[in-house]
Amino acid sequence: MLKVRVGEFKLGLKEEKALIEVIDSGRLSEGQKTFEFEKKWADYTKTKYCVALNSGTSAVIAGLLALKHKFKIKDKAKVITSPLTFIATVNAIVHCGFKPVFVDVDKKTLVITPENIEKALKKEKGISIILPIHLMGYPADMDRINRLAAKYGQVVMEDAAQAHGSLYKGKPAGSLSQLGIFSFYIAHNIQAGEMGAITTNNQDIFKLVKKIKAHGRMCECNVCTRSKGVCPVLDNYKGKDDFDPRFYHDLIGFNFKIMEFQAALGLTQLKKADKIFRARSYNVKYLNSGLSGLADILQLPYYSEDVSYLAYPLVIKRTGIISRLDLRRELEKRGIETRPLFGCIPTQQPAYSFLRKKYLGRLPNAEYIGFNGFYIGCHQYLTKEDLNFIISSFHKIIKNR
Repeated sequence: MLKVRVGEFKLGLKEEKALIEVIDSGRLSEGQKTFEFEKKWADYTKTKYCVALNSGTSAVIAGLLALKHKFKIKDKAKVITSPLTFIATVNAIVHCGFKPVFVDVDKKTLVITPENIEKALKKEKGISIILPIHLMGYPADMDRINRLAAKYGQVVMEDAAQAHGSLYKGKPAGSLSQLGIFSFYIAHNIQAGEMGAITTNNQDIFKLVKKIKAHGRMCECNVCTRSKGVCPVLDNYKGKDDFDPRFYHDLIGFNFKIMEFQAALGLTQLKKADKIFRARSYNVKYLNSGLSGLADILQLPYYSEDVSYLAYPLVIKRTGIISRLDLRRELEKRGIETRPLFGCIPTQQPAYSFLRKKYLGRLPNAEYIGFNGFYIGCHQYLTKEDLNFIISSFHKIIKNR
């Protein structure tokens, strides 16, 4: 019955060939494919460095810890971020020993605003990091956010997990701060099943992330060359003991390494990235046109050619006509898959109920969208027939209310 999925990934001949090449190489753990992906993703995002990790969540954790080491940020420092997002980002903040500080989002673009960030900076003490999230592909106002950080003494990192290819004033998301994180989860714009990445122009952060993702070992090479009899770290070591950088650790790290399979799949998708983004953009524009007659009931997604859309987000404006629950149920009955728009984390997610009293009523836009927002697919595999089916389904459901 399912006709229109939120996200889809089709393994074609090129993807199969890429996976077979990995198997035939005999190297399944990180190697040449991983290094190639990192190089090409850095080029694509116009950054100097990229590190691949096993998930977007791992990328947030490694990124936060890299900032902690680089800028000597204390435990329990505060991080300004969005209340309206997938919970992974906030979980990562907490797991790193930091405290999230939530500020409200813009109704139209779904991202936190400089005005709300500055209010928090004036009110809260101990804020060290600002972490805007480019939700659904919409870039936050990074110029103004960076200026605020410089004014008040914070470090900025971007969660661009849902914004592969999105542009802010002509610059790629993920290149606009100390570091950017990406997720290549199966439902995202560039897909690899499970994989994440960190992009940065700071060599110190790059080296720290490389260490953190591999148990804090003292290696610094992009790809290990020990099999070729070469080890720059070992060759430059001045001590006389039996030193092996693979088994010496100067940081407490994690195992966030990937397999060559993910990098190989990511490379196949990167080759057609622009085509993917154009298709998603066309689908959003087409759906907006077809659903424009419902704009007094549904907030349609703000359209921009610079946005690489993760999905097609909608917010019910007139709840007296139809509830989100009823609309989602009717769409699912017709075979159109839906997802709620994450929820306002401190007031609507049970895991963070201990923050509910502090934030209840202080995040009106995030709370409203959290209760009334949802999304459907706009991915590159949708056909004109699929798009017309979506449009007619919405009109029929709401007309019958």
